Amino acid sequence: MNIGFFTDTYFPQISGVSTSIRTLRDELVKKGHRVIIFTTTDPAADSKEKDVIRLPSVPLVSFEDRRIAYSGFDRALKIAKKYHLDIVHTHTEFSLGLAGQYVATRLHIPIIHTYHTMYEKYTHYILDGDLVKPEHVRTMTRVFCQQVHGIISPSQMTYDTLREYGVNTKMRVIPTGVDIPPYSHSLRQEDRKQYGFSESDFLLLSLSRVSKEKNIDQLIKYFPDIYQQHPQIHLLIVGDGPARPLLEEQARSINMENRIHFIGEVDHNQVTRFYQMTDLYVNASDSESQGLTYLEAMVNRLPICALYNDYLADILSFSRDLGVLFERPTDFAATVIDFLDDRKKNQQHEIPEEALKCISSENFADNVLEFYEIVKSDRKTHKMPLLNRIQNGFKGFIRNIVIGEDS
Repeated sequence: MNIGFFTDTYFPQISGVSTSIRTLRDELVKKGHRVIIFTTTDPAADSKEKDVIRLPSVPLVSFEDRRIAYSGFDRALKIAKKYHLDIVHTHTEFSLGLAGQYVATRLHIPIIHTYHTMYEKYTHYILDGDLVKPEHVRTMTRVFCQQVHGIISPSQMTYDTLREYGVNTKMRVIPTGVDIPPYSHSLRQEDRKQYGFSESDFLLLSLSRVSKEKNIDQLIKYFPDIYQQHPQIHLLIVGDGPARPLLEEQARSINMENRIHFIGEVDHNQVTRFYQMTDLYVNASDSESQGLTYLEAMVNRLPICALYNDYLADILSFSRDLGVLFERPTDFAATVIDFLDDRKKNQQHEIPEEALKCISSENFADNVLEFYEIVKSDRKTHKMPLLNRIQNGFKGFIRNIVIGEDS
């Protein structure tokens, strides 16, 4: 099968969406399929990367590390014809998502969409939320999602949200999968030594884009409460972003600059080392639709401590050893303290292998391929996307007027 991915976000832009797309691409290629990625230009991109087509783009207003294409739809169509695409899979509702709809409509092939991001949590990036409101996001999302043949929702939470928006397109919950790397205790010891930590230190890890919606300020705010009872604790903040200067100042203001460490951005192929050298992954964000870093932590045998959502509750139902959840940011410190106390009592065990298989990248690709086939098989009876209905209606009108043929 020849598959076209259309996305505004892809490497070298670091995000959960980029990682999810590359993971799926790699697994589909392993299974004998060809994947062509249509994305935006980027000054730091590898111009020779195989099967990656980049359309002219500019940085997004107020969110300059993300980009949006401003032309190239016809070029994308020509390339799609050249590669004889069988299906289009969009990963954005914006420029490349519209390009994907254009290509699928012109080629009369199925179009699948993955709804990666809960945009209601990101409206503050555009003129501090004064221009784009949550109700605008709901309308935009509903209109876009009604024009595709099938939707992949990374979590039950996202599925329920789209239904609340009024989206009635065929939808399947398919959590993003991740590679399961080998675990190395010796590498853990080497990395701890490199960063100046001993084996007796207890390391909390926050790994994400360092931005407002990640609520890292809440982790810092309540960190001293944990430190008072467990003075061997440290917090590593891995990643970069616009909130970093304010967070560094917050850490200094509570005299925790020697316990809260800002590592900065690291290459994605190095993040495994941070997962494996730390003891607990922590996250207070309420904007995660799929939380890829949660899964990455788990497959690196690192339990999580995160703000409750239904998606995580489903995953953690496999085993309490996967981690714990807290209901409110104010509960963060107490939850971590309880976790540490349980660990001292040897009440925690290794993450079970059967739980890891459920979130593997191979299982992820198998589920996506199954959904592709379902959508393809019932496409004939599927409600036609709006663009197709307009095109066919217009053609029928012309036939009726010009040559007297019934539509």
